[in-house]
Amino acid sequence: MIDCLTLHNFKAFQQAELPLGPLTLLTGLNSSGKSSVLQAIALLRQSYEAGDLAVSEYLPEARRAGMTASVANQGFLLNGELVGLGTGVDVLHEDFPGGGEPLIGLGVGEGPYHYSWLVEYEAEQNLLPLFHADLPLTSEGAAAPTGPEAVTPSFLTAPFQYLHADRISPAEFYPRDHHAAIGRGFLGVRGEHTVNFLRHHARDEVPEGPLRHPRAESYLLLDQAAAWMGELCPGVDIQADAIEGADAVRLSYGFQGTLGATRRRRPTHVGFGLTYVLPIVVACLTARPGSLVLLENPEAHLHPQGQTRMAALAAAAAAQGAQVIMETHSDHVINGVRLAVKRGRLAPAQVVLHYFRGDGTGVDFVSPQVDTDGMLDQWPEGFFDELENTLDQLIG
Repeated sequence: MIDCLTLHNFKAFQQAELPLGPLTLLTGLNSSGKSSVLQAIALLRQSYEAGDLAVSEYLPEARRAGMTASVANQGFLLNGELVGLGTGVDVLHEDFPGGGEPLIGLGVGEGPYHYSWLVEYEAEQNLLPLFHADLPLTSEGAAAPTGPEAVTPSFLTAPFQYLHADRISPAEFYPRDHHAAIGRGFLGVRGEHTVNFLRHHARDEVPEGPLRHPRAESYLLLDQAAAWMGELCPGVDIQADAIEGADAVRLSYGFQGTLGATRRRRPTHVGFGLTYVLPIVVACLTARPGSLVLLENPEAHLHPQGQTRMAALAAAAAAQGAQVIMETHSDHVINGVRLAVKRGRLAPAQVVLHYFRGDGTGVDFVSPQVDTDGMLDQWPEGFFDELENTLDQLIG
């Protein structure tokens, strides 16, 4: 699990060190740096999967030093499947300290290990070359050591989902990509492979634990997904079917009416929010111990009750052993997590909350802490206080 993220000259951050936990919520005004945190983690994962991130190659002098690696011809791949960040000029913090060529750095702490990468700034390039990497080493082979060996960061190889705020919308058909949904188990950054994933894994069991919905018809993924979706729209059920002779799958919803089940409906004929939230539900339900799930605005297109229940689902995924990092603008999501702590479903120490404040050129953040009753130890100005501010004006 990532317990710390360090950013240096990266987008809104000149220098920041952010603690992370099993369930981390990133809040704050627009353009205050929340998305940059998720993008930084995704950038490292993207660079690693493309073979551009140094994790195990060492020059001889680095091996002799025992702790430091310097690897050429690798770096940060700015544009790929997970994120599209443009070129170097788009990611360099605009107020970087003077005195030499600027460097952009990202670091990750995982328990006793800390990994960091520094890349050179090249304004018009989308692969920023590696300048320096600090990677922890261990001895290779207990019986007959042959030299230091890198410890690969677990977040680079763990089961992973990253869902952008711009997710799939209601449509007649969805792609049937075997490699993404089945081979890799990846829902896509827009959730575009969710329907095909759900079709293929419909009969997989959700393991016993906090993620199992107590009122689902069975432990199977399709029924569990329907039960959690029912928290948003009571009585809903889901079907995902392959279309014969086509590289597409079809999603449909059924509803339990007063006289029993109604006819099935296409996504285009039901509320926008159901389809928009489906990837979030599936990502959380399929998260296993050690998984990493990044979510942007999971509350989008949900009514307040649904937002609170969505927070309960994310809390259940964290309680089951996954790491969930969410960007949110919703006080209902915050309150849903607070309720999960108060009800004993998460320990206070498992929740990390950051509130970002920015002025357009730089950011800082404060980190309210949750106690066992779900109360916060501080309530910074601007932190979900608009309701009180508006009421003051209405009654003033």
